Order: sequence, then structure tokens, then C-alpha cells
Amino acid sequence: MYSTSRRDFLRLAASAAALSSTSLSASAADRTIKVGTLKLIHGITPYFYEKFLPAGFNVEVIPFESPTDGKNAVVTGSVDFGIYGLAAATLGGANGEPVVVIGAACNRGMAVVAGINSGINSIKDLKGKKVAILPGSTQEVVILDRLAAEGMSISDITPIRILFSDMAPALERGDVDAYVGAEPAAGISLAKGVGKIVEYPYSTPTGSLNMVLTTRRALIETDPALIKTFLAMHRKATEYAMGNRDAFVEMAMSKLGQQKASIEKAAPNVELTWNIDDKFMTQAPYYGSQMLAKKQIRQLPDYKTFIEPSFVKALAAS
Repeated sequence: MYSTSRRDFLRLAASAAALSSTSLSASAADRTIKVGTLKLIHGITPYFYEKFLPAGFNVEVIPFESPTDGKNAVVTGSVDFGIYGLAAATLGGANGEPVVVIGAACNRGMAVVAGINSGINSIKDLKGKKVAILPGSTQEVVILDRLAAEGMSISDITPIRILFSDMAPALERGDVDAYVGAEPAAGISLAKGVGKIVEYPYSTPTGSLNMVLTTRRALIETDPALIKTFLAMHRKATEYAMGNRDAFVEMAMSKLGQQKASIEKAAPNVELTWNIDDKFMTQAPYYGSQMLAKKQIRQLPDYKTFIEPSFVKALAAS
């Protein structure tokens, strides 16, 4: 029979403790990448990063309620990377803040939604109605462009400032007649039978461009290897989520606390993306020109530095 002396036992225990300590120390030495994203279904990609983490890295996902909060976190270094609307990113770039767009994050994800019995069936029908809009959001610029296309302006409606997450409840209570929202709000209103789609507002030259992936200039200059590593992970997570609808829906339910019926209504209106293609490079400056025309910014960003497509172009070619 095998026997172990007390001295051998203590020696083995000490060795095991040392190995455990070394393992914990190595784990603690892993670099933690902090990523900010919005509490929206089209900001869900970062929650899939953990499946594709390279050795030596951890990821911490920090949710934000507003695009401006996400942008400010990137600028101040509270997060390394941020996913939020093109509007907030453009505002930062126009103000000379060191925010840089290094990838795409989401197309679509927007909707103009009205009460089921509101009689609102088109953009023109919004005239004289209370419409929830989040100032400083991509949706704000898009709806102003749509109103202009219909010969209208913001003065033809009564805009109500409401956060995206509060829009569906506000419509259900009757506080507003319609909203220009972000998924899963539209999915919630549809699933509950209290709202209907007026339109998905993708007919402007901005198209369906919505959310972008950003970092700060200093990180590009000091650690380009991290940018490459992160974008490779972002691409894998994006393609996985888009190719696995059930996993996409389950993750959105888990992180957003919404019912399956609502998420399933919202999911078809979401296209998670990663690449900066030629269309992106046309749509983004047009979008900036609309912000300038509407006096939301005083000058355009320097697009030669504000958008840095070289990393994703290299990734696409690999």
C-alpha cells in the first residue's frame, strides 16, 4: 500500500500552493481590455468577445445609456474601445477630441415607431405630433434629414427628449405619439401590440450606417499591436453573432433583460458589422455634413485622421 510521510505531505502541499500562486499571478498579469457599449441590441457584439479572447487578455464590458457617455469614456481613457453612434463620434472629432473611428459596429437598428391607433402611417403624419428623439444621437440627424425630404422641419413636430430605453414605455403610456428609436425598443412595441413601424429610415444618403467602433488617438500611436488584436477579435465575434441567430437572441435577452418575443422582432433590423468599406467612407462624411448644416457641430472633423481604416483593411486582406 502506498504511504506518504508527514514531511512528504507538507512538501507536496507547499509545491501545490506555489503552483496555484503562480497560476493566479499569471492570470492577474493578463491585460484587461475595457470596452464600452450601449444598452441596445446592436451594441451586443462585445459580449461575444470572451469566446475569442487571445491568450494573455481579459475583457470587461461596460454598458452606457447614452452615446455621449460612451464617447466621453473613450476620450478620457475610462475604456479602451467604445461602440456608439456615429453622431457622438463625429461630435467628438469635430471638437478636436482624440476619438478615432477604427471599425464599423452596426448598420440598421433604427426605427420610426408610432402608436398602433395613432393614425400615423408616414413621416408626413408626424406633423403636430409628440415625437421622442434623443438629442445628439444618430437617429436625430437621420430623422431631420427625413423630415427635410418630406418638406418638413423640426418645427413641424413636438420633439420630446427621451433616452432610447425609455421610448417604448413612453409610447405605451401615451406620453408620446411616436418615437425615433433604437432596437430593441421597436421590437418591444411590436411584440406588445402597442406600436407599429412607420418606417425604417434608411432612405437618406446616410443609408443604414449607425454605430461605430472607436478608440483614442494615443492608443493607436502607442500600441498598434493591441488595435490589431482587438479588431481581429471584434471581427470574429461579429461574424459569430450574425451567423448564430439563436445565440444572438439569447445573449440580447440575457444582457438587456427583454423577452424573447421582443428580441426576435428586433433582430432582423440589426446588422452587426466590422469593416470600413467604400460605402462607409462615403456615408460618414455625408452624415457629418448634415450635422454641420443643422449647426450641431461648428466644423467637420478632419476625416483623414478621424477615420482610420488601415487596420480593418489589413484585416480584410488577411
